[in-house]
Amino acid sequence: MDYRYDFFVSFTEADAAWAEWIAEQAERVRGVDDSPSTVLFQKWDFVPGTNWVTMIDNGVQQAARIIPVLTERYLRHCPYGTAEWQAVWQNDPNGVDRRVLPVRVSKCDPTGLLGAIVYIDLADLSAAEATTTLADGLHAAVHGRRSRRGVPFPGPDHPLA
Repeated sequence: MDYRYDFFVSFTEADAAWAEWIAEQAERVRGVDDSPSTVLFQKWDFVPGTNWVTMIDNGVQQAARIIPVLTERYLRHCPYGTAEWQAVWQNDPNGVDRRVLPVRVSKCDPTGLLGAIVYIDLADLSAAEATTTLADGLHAAVHGRRSRRGVPFPGPDHPLA
């Protein structure tokens, strides 16, 4: 299927700063065809005159991946967010296309169906570590494999040997 957007960010208003940072980082990810990513993000794209429900539906149906921004607030008090990722999940329940791509930004424990999906974990990381971890995780989801960066020789010259 051809998608209009590469990512749709799902969040609760209390976590809007995290969501916006993630959306900006996601736009830096290169697609399989090396094109820049497109992100549907509520604070940028839901402009006056648009229909909020229609835009959410566009995100769910027209984005290749949804990024739920995981916090305790999102997991416990965001029924719209739950509906968003569940609508995407139903078309990829085995995760083959990695359409639901959770990003955990604070200590919380996703349960149920969401708990079975491997998430990108940014909780308690520095800005530099979070930037690298998010970029690597988004790239891996888009391309289907983590990049390898100089795997160290495991023999006697190994730094931990």
